[in-house]
Amino acid sequence: MFSSPAVVAMRGISIQFPGVKALDGVDFSLYPGEVHSLMGENGAGKSTLIKALTGVYGIDSGTITVGGQERTFRSTADAQAAGISTVYQEVNLCQNLTVGENVMLGNEPRRMGGIDWKRLHREAAGHLAELGLDLDTRSVLSTHSIAVQQLIAISRSMVVDTSVLVLDEPTSSLDRDEVQQLFTVVRRLRDRGVAILFVSHFLDQVYEISDRLTVLRNGSLVGEYRVGEIDRGALVAAMIGRELSELDSLSASAGRAIDRSGIPVLRAVGVGKKGMLEPIDLDVHPGEVVGLAGLLGSGRTELARLITGAERADSGTTEVHGRVARLTTPRHALDRRVAFSSEDRRGEGIIGDLTVAENILLGVQARRGALRRVSKAEKDALVSEYMTALGVRPADPHALIRNLSGGNQQKVLLARWLATAPELLVLDEPTRGIDVGAKADIQRKVAELAEKGLSVVFISSELEEVLRIAQRVAVLRDRHKIGELTTVDTDVDDLVAFIAAEDSPAIEDEALVTEQEKIA
Repeated sequence: MFSSPAVVAMRGISIQFPGVKALDGVDFSLYPGEVHSLMGENGAGKSTLIKALTGVYGIDSGTITVGGQERTFRSTADAQAAGISTVYQEVNLCQNLTVGENVMLGNEPRRMGGIDWKRLHREAAGHLAELGLDLDTRSVLSTHSIAVQQLIAISRSMVVDTSVLVLDEPTSSLDRDEVQQLFTVVRRLRDRGVAILFVSHFLDQVYEISDRLTVLRNGSLVGEYRVGEIDRGALVAAMIGRELSELDSLSASAGRAIDRSGIPVLRAVGVGKKGMLEPIDLDVHPGEVVGLAGLLGSGRTELARLITGAERADSGTTEVHGRVARLTTPRHALDRRVAFSSEDRRGEGIIGDLTVAENILLGVQARRGALRRVSKAEKDALVSEYMTALGVRPADPHALIRNLSGGNQQKVLLARWLATAPELLVLDEPTRGIDVGAKADIQRKVAELAEKGLSVVFISSELEEVLRIAQRVAVLRDRHKIGELTTVDTDVDDLVAFIAAEDSPAIEDEALVTEQEKIA
């Protein structure tokens, strides 16, 4: 397939952490002018392999050859000197500096002992132009979208002599048009002969941009494939070690009949906030999963935050079990058995320096207050129960949560809120950026809890996921609620058409009446 020798050849790579063999004799090759996706569940070893290649981790055994020369990386600087650059999911740039300053950071041209600013901006513009980007290099970075910042980070990485570019979840916060803009740049770099290692949990994107795939599972190599050699079903099975047919069974959850004759667990009437969200009505009944669907910026997250006290509404009323509730903080919501899991897993979710157990118990302790401590026996029982129920790996409550994979961190956050015994759980993008196996685990758990009577508000950018587990979907556009759909007779095309329609009708009352008649 490739006429040139591999630019990266990793052979027999093994890395051991206390109690965990993160990589076990893994081989990996990367060729000039290819986009190669590294696939696997969270915890499969992808991040560890990348960190071995980029000098973050030393290896216990094996060899790393770059450009035909065997290398020992003791730092990221060693890897960069060998021509390996990395762009991470969280843009690692200086928001207060200009675009040009960020592109040339660490490589500023000098003149008479100082920085040659005219030359800096001229060279920065040239590097951006090589990627097809026409940006004002004197504009402040923070004025640009995340997507543009990702492209600026890539341009910065190409200022030095880069032969290998590692893109770690670069599309997780981008919309469809922004992804295509990024892919245009990636293809341009590939055509210049740069070897690109791409990591993403979006299978559509992996198949669109990749030439080859390498699959890891439990720290071991499963296989290496050309994209045309393996279909999606086989790829998923290779990643998780089993068929993912259990996801199909979740579609039955969407068709489950809900009794809406009684008082809803939560009723929001005209809830909104000036400049954030137009007034919206929303009911959630016992045992019901209500999805919130819409494009990025439609108001899904804003609604979730307003009904859980994470943001304070300036209009409307909220009732919990028929009684008016002033949910002005998440703590007030928690007192009413309403729990909220933010989409910002790092900023508003996990506390990296605490253990898994400590992260799980935060919600319980917050609900009880500082003076009512949780006994050790109760702590141990709660942590054990929810780690087991959600399949948190590794099964070590004393492990620092920052060392867990994204999917397992998300499971710990779900465990935190379930441990508070909520009656309504609001989940904002609970499966974003995690692998298909962890995603299936979380979806299955949500469906199982709803069948037992827990009410759930579920937000996801993946419309298939919303339709799979919700019984009803509230659709938002431009910070307005444009209507609702029952999911039993709705497919993705219907939902997309509803979101895009210029005059989307509100849900017909007959749709709910018909479902109510089914219950009777």
